[in-house]
Amino acid sequence: MIKTGKILVIDDDQDILLSTKMVLKKEFLDIITLTNPADIIPYIEKKLFDVILLDMNFTTGATSGKDGLEWLKRILQIDPQSIVVMMTAYGDINLAIDSMKIGAVDFVVKPWDNKKFLATVMAAYNLSKSKQEIVQLKSKQKTLVQDIDQSFTEIIGESQKIKELLTIIDKVANTDANVLILGENGTGKEVIARAIHRKSNRSDNLFVNVDLGAIHENLFESELFGHVKGAFTDAKEDRAGRFDVANEGTLFLDEIGNLSLPLQSKLLTSIQKKEITPVGSNKTVPVDIRLICATNQNLNEMIDKNEFRQDLFFRINTVEIHVPSLRDRLDDIPMLSNHFLEIYRKKYKKPDMKISAESFKKLKKYNWPGNIRELQHIIERAVIMSNSNVLNASDFVLNISESSTLNKHNLNLEEVERYTIENALKKCNFNVSAAAKELGLGRTTMYRKMTKYGL
Repeated sequence: MIKTGKILVIDDDQDILLSTKMVLKKEFLDIITLTNPADIIPYIEKKLFDVILLDMNFTTGATSGKDGLEWLKRILQIDPQSIVVMMTAYGDINLAIDSMKIGAVDFVVKPWDNKKFLATVMAAYNLSKSKQEIVQLKSKQKTLVQDIDQSFTEIIGESQKIKELLTIIDKVANTDANVLILGENGTGKEVIARAIHRKSNRSDNLFVNVDLGAIHENLFESELFGHVKGAFTDAKEDRAGRFDVANEGTLFLDEIGNLSLPLQSKLLTSIQKKEITPVGSNKTVPVDIRLICATNQNLNEMIDKNEFRQDLFFRINTVEIHVPSLRDRLDDIPMLSNHFLEIYRKKYKKPDMKISAESFKKLKKYNWPGNIRELQHIIERAVIMSNSNVLNASDFVLNISESSTLNKHNLNLEEVERYTIENALKKCNFNVSAAAKELGLGRTTMYRKMTKYGL
């Protein structure tokens, strides 16, 4: 076995230091001994050791343990993550309790049994490694979350509508109030949700996005609440649900209007009780989440038709945010277009490409049924197709008549499919479920194709 681990021992008795080193050197890579506690500080500041063994008394004849307790406090002030085991020759249980209240992880009584002493130090070492792993995991998590979040930019725009939206976000972000985000498809509801999370007190924890429209009804409980091994045929191991993963962070439930009434009831129970029960388990798990929901549907109309629970609506709707459509913020089109242009000229290696003033005039005249998502798709397509460094108005195919002409003379299946899906969405007032039914598609397939075509 390869020896690892570094141990620091501080005691004014040379015999104790020698015997400690003899016992520990068989198991640990490096054992450093000190007689003067004042020499500890440089070692602690550099965080060089996995475990620190600290004597209770350093003043000749002292038995109170005050020296050790004071040095314990200093060590933990410098590095609160330090793993400290106290050593005392007097077996004073009250003194040991005092040291553990301050932050020591354990204590040993001199003279000790070597096996018990080694077991105590080994347990402290394992605790130290676990703490280090947690710190590393949190660091990796933070990096991953930041990397994921980069694809969801800050809210772009300077129109009055956007200024009003940003004001609401600033007011609500530092609260734990549940938020309902309303808006058409493609307006950037997830961008708004992530902006709230970034500005909140939970920003160091996870933002978990759940597309409820893409989850099969039979898998709803497993996805959101988790399951235990053996709960059903394919449950080969325990799995955490999205509520559990988002604990102490933000849970974003997109397309909340797509939930059936029975699933709405289960969701309401979990929100009210702030606890979940994994599938196949009889134990409840407490959860602490900030809930943000979003939909493009009119929930008030759904309530009137008994398609959405009013009590759930009130529970998720402490603060309601309306995201403006792109046609209601046309002044932001140049800024948004240049933002997407910057992304795609890098992606497609066309660094000198620009959008003409004439193009912006044309883009502002369009109705934008697909909102920002449609604008992004159109900018990307124009960058790909153009051979010029300037994107002119003719590079942008926008309205239905132009699309119809394109499809009459174009037998490309993807173009035809995109046009058909777009028309179905417009016909159904951008109700995704209704459009999917109109086309004979499942909701999951519909969402996948919408993403593919930037709708």
